[in-house]
Amino acid sequence: MIEPGSAAPDFTLPDQDGKPVSLRDFRGRSVVLVFYPADFSPVCTDQLNLYQEVLPELEERGVALLGVSVDGAYCHKAFREQIGVTIPLLADFHPKGEVARAYDVWSERHGVAGRALVMVGPDGRVAWSHMSPPLEVPGANLIFDALDQRTPA
Repeated sequence: MIEPGSAAPDFTLPDQDGKPVSLRDFRGRSVVLVFYPADFSPVCTDQLNLYQEVLPELEERGVALLGVSVDGAYCHKAFREQIGVTIPLLADFHPKGEVARAYDVWSERHGVAGRALVMVGPDGRVAWSHMSPPLEVPGANLIFDALDQRTPA
């Protein structure tokens, strides 16, 4: 898994509408990359619904949230619509898992991204990262705790 302090690998991936989204578009603000295995799986559905609930609070703190999986843009669009989330979902579809590999969260055994969170700071460096067991949803509290540690008291 990519280590805090590392330069975050830049990427450009299509979102659920086929629009290209680049990490460099978020320079100057924090972004949390939410790597997850697959659209429509029960655990991934729970995970994204959880983050949708706290999205307004994250946005108030200046944080953008981006979901990343190997599913294609059309699949992402259907998934977003079915579960009712607004979080952009990026397709790490071709070459399959290239961004997940760059962040060292790829699961060769399963052929998908692992369930990981990577916070990239405004300076483009990894501020925090977390890998969860495959069937465990990493709680939103992990993101807020990481943000609080970055904010001076």
